[in-house]
Amino acid sequence: MLSKHFKRNEHLLDTCRRRKPSPLRTFLCWAGLVPLLLGAALLLYCAGVVVKARRATPAIMAAALSPEKALIKPGELPRRRLDQLLKVEDPDFLGHKGVDLKTPGAGLTTITQAVVKIFYFDDFKPGLAKLKQTLIARFAVHPLVSKQDQLTLLLNYAYLGNCRGVPVRGFAAAAECYYGRRFDRLREDEYLSLVALLVAPDTFSPVLNPQANKDRVERIKKLVAGEYTPRHHMDIYYGPLDPRTQTALAPASYLPGIYEN
Repeated sequence: MLSKHFKRNEHLLDTCRRRKPSPLRTFLCWAGLVPLLLGAALLLYCAGVVVKARRATPAIMAAALSPEKALIKPGELPRRRLDQLLKVEDPDFLGHKGVDLKTPGAGLTTITQAVVKIFYFDDFKPGLAKLKQTLIARFAVHPLVSKQDQLTLLLNYAYLGNCRGVPVRGFAAAAECYYGRRFDRLREDEYLSLVALLVAPDTFSPVLNPQANKDRVERIKKLVAGEYTPRHHMDIYYGPLDPRTQTALAPASYLPGIYEN
């Protein structure tokens, strides 16, 4: 593919190879090649990311999905609770191919991308890492990991805040730490309060910010009941937030203009 790309632009190289060109023409020729070289470098980078991820995925998944680590399976959840989780976290999860840039309420991260962030990064930082995350989600995890297994990974490894000074991973650990119950014994509001954490675990913590968590649970109830319809791809809070909550969120995750009439 790269050889064809260079062949189509070979006339640029021929122009730059002419004998005794003027300094200005030489500069313009080589300046014109910069986008071509950058494009080729980007293609190589993307291809390398995908190839490396696809090679690593079978071993990563085998370890992560082992019975002693995957304590909760999606099939163990009542259908209503599974639907609630998907409605909030990834409304087109069963339809998309790892990435969703159009569904209202989907936000910037699908469940597939969340799985990538957990297992393919040691220290995820916005920027180039988002491109890498998207490539792995679309071309490695989506084709190689079933939707069922992706849900299993989310349920068992999602970061759900800091409880009693300890980072909590997975719904089973969160149920025990926040409510002192087994996951399958949670009441409806308790379960939804854990779902509410996924978007911003520390901001909506039932321990650190109980009122913010309670307010989000009420909004989620309206969403799943069909009483609220997201207005935009980035409408992941289901209405305007108070200034204190806004300041605790990641930059660019809250767009107040969505809620202006």
